[in-house]
Amino acid sequence: MEDIKDNVAKNITELRILNRMTQLELAEKLNYSDKTISKWERGESTPDIAVLVEMADLFGVSLDHLVRGKEAEEPVTEQKGKEIRYNRRAVSYIAEGCGWIVAIFAFIITTLILNQMKFQWLYFVYALPVVLIVKLVFNSIWFNPRHNYLIISGLMWSILAAIQVTFLYFRINVSLIYLLGVAGQVVIVLWSFIGKPKQK
Repeated sequence: MEDIKDNVAKNITELRILNRMTQLELAEKLNYSDKTISKWERGESTPDIAVLVEMADLFGVSLDHLVRGKEAEEPVTEQKGKEIRYNRRAVSYIAEGCGWIVAIFAFIITTLILNQMKFQWLYFVYALPVVLIVKLVFNSIWFNPRHNYLIISGLMWSILAAIQVTFLYFRINVSLIYLLGVAGQVVIVLWSFIGKPKQK
């Protein structure tokens, strides 16, 4: 049993470092405190099976590797860790790029059908919030969740800008809508300070 606890402690530390995470960043992803992560890495306590499964998915390894160690399967080398991070970034950028591709496609099709420029440029205004939603999803799954507050701020302001630009197209000035943005930004800042990690 002690061997398993030591393996788990060693592997959590190794995988966290390979994925360039601090104890605090890993703690935020798992909704625990950094003190708990530190205890796991020192072998003073061991995460329960649900958390081990979540960590295995997060690091891209099997549960067997996380518990038994390198003899269980091919070790995660630094090169493999870099490949995982690179692939995740690539998938994220491709997904974000798809939002812009759809906007360009819609712009071209409607311009060809209508034979004149009318509202087509609005597609690009609407594409920005969509791309930011995609970015938020991937950042929440694979990257640093502390950046979510910045992405949510950008998403909020881009939606407000899209609303204003749409109304301006109909010659209606709704610039006061940005007061909602100020209130929303205050809420986002306050929200960023809320967090009660589990203590174990």
